Amino acid sequence: MKQITLAHGGGGEEMNELLKGVFKLFNNEILKEANDAAILGDIALSTDSFVLSPIFLDEEVNIGKLCVCGSVNDVLMVGAKPLFLSLALILEEGFSFENLEKILKSIREECEKNGVKLVCGDTKVVPKGKGDGIYINTTALGQIIKPCQTKNLKEGLSVLLSGDVGRHGASVLIKRNELEANVKSDCKCVKEEVLELLEANLNIIAMRDATRGGLSAVLNEWASFCKKDILVYEEKIAVQDEVLGLCELFGYEPYELANEGTFLLCVEQQDTQKALEILQKFNKNANIIGEILPSEKARVILQNAYGAKRFLESPKGELLPRIC
Repeated sequence: MKQITLAHGGGGEEMNELLKGVFKLFNNEILKEANDAAILGDIALSTDSFVLSPIFLDEEVNIGKLCVCGSVNDVLMVGAKPLFLSLALILEEGFSFENLEKILKSIREECEKNGVKLVCGDTKVVPKGKGDGIYINTTALGQIIKPCQTKNLKEGLSVLLSGDVGRHGASVLIKRNELEANVKSDCKCVKEEVLELLEANLNIIAMRDATRGGLSAVLNEWASFCKKDILVYEEKIAVQDEVLGLCELFGYEPYELANEGTFLLCVEQQDTQKALEILQKFNKNANIIGEILPSEKARVILQNAYGAKRFLESPKGELLPRIC
């Protein structure tokens, strides 16, 4: 009998197989659009669960901040302004009040910073040894400003990246292995840059935050969805040296590591430079990294500085688990 593995939660091929397999029971037109959040008229709705391990990455990032950023960013990615949030906690018996308070304070601070109201919630407690401390589920609701939808992807669009890649996944790797490295998670809400992009009246076609499966997962999902090749220029993708070193040490592809504050967007050619100017106000590593080609083979083609090309395949196998 086929069973669920950790790979099914990694954001790569196995997860896509799961979504196209048993989850096809829930198939409908809204789910088929494959956006980060559902677009319901002028409302955007997204839900997410968080099982981060360890629950505290550093002084700034923990599962509390992550749960707000994750849900808020999903709503932003479809062109909506986030407004409301629900919070459901699953606590393990024996979890400390001190750690719970730290996490809740992070949630409150991140909500206040981004103008999001926490309006409902739930708490459950499971027996000791059955919950690994704390799991969190959030649902975000937002008001559509300008819908950005995967179904509108087409040839000729420019692909932009809002910052460097791999730092969130690398920070989890460092913490778990008790290593010393100058790498911090990129975890943040991207509200300011996204709202400025939306209010600039640009032709933004689609956006996606590169979380599980990283840059590679998003590009391959887009290529598969629009049935076009996507050409990506490797020298345009910023990766911190320490992240590259960790990837070499542990055998990871930096483009498959998770991000929690970095996103991709596709815009019409005439708006490419203006979009880049806005992104670089918030992150100097933002860049134009590629374009969608006319060819209909649904591949992601990575070209290095010397012109050599290789396919950037969708992540597969057991990637770094429990990163969000």
